[in-house]
Amino acid sequence: MFQACLTDQFFQDILNGVHQPGDNYKIALFRQADATDKNAALAAYNTTGELPTAGNYKQGGIALSGFTVGALPDGGAYLDWSTDPVWKNATFSADAAVIYNASRANKALAVLGFGTTTATNGPFTIELPAPGPGSIIAITRVPA
Repeated sequence: MFQACLTDQFFQDILNGVHQPGDNYKIALFRQADATDKNAALAAYNTTGELPTAGNYKQGGIALSGFTVGALPDGGAYLDWSTDPVWKNATFSADAAVIYNASRANKALAVLGFGTTTATNGPFTIELPAPGPGSIIAITRVPA
């Protein structure tokens, strides 16, 4: 079953200092109904359930840009990308995505779910939240 989440692999990688600002982070698109292995246990990007290469989509997705890290006002930190990923002249539908680090053995960071979005010879955009507390990847402190 599909679950939108940060992956267990990501939490382990953060503690091991794996992900770095200069790495190549990517986002790939999926259909939730076909992406049954995309959940917290996802260790690395794979093509199971990914959209096929067609309609101006290429398997593997596209690079994310504008890597930013910062502190949260009430403790913790966030990781985000300040530029929304866009597939131009797209003709496809998707309702899920995987963010992964192509520089580090395609290690999975997050699995995202969103309503079914269709583009017909137009832009397909995933609107990422602004960097800060609402970021896709935010790690907060757990009260003692």
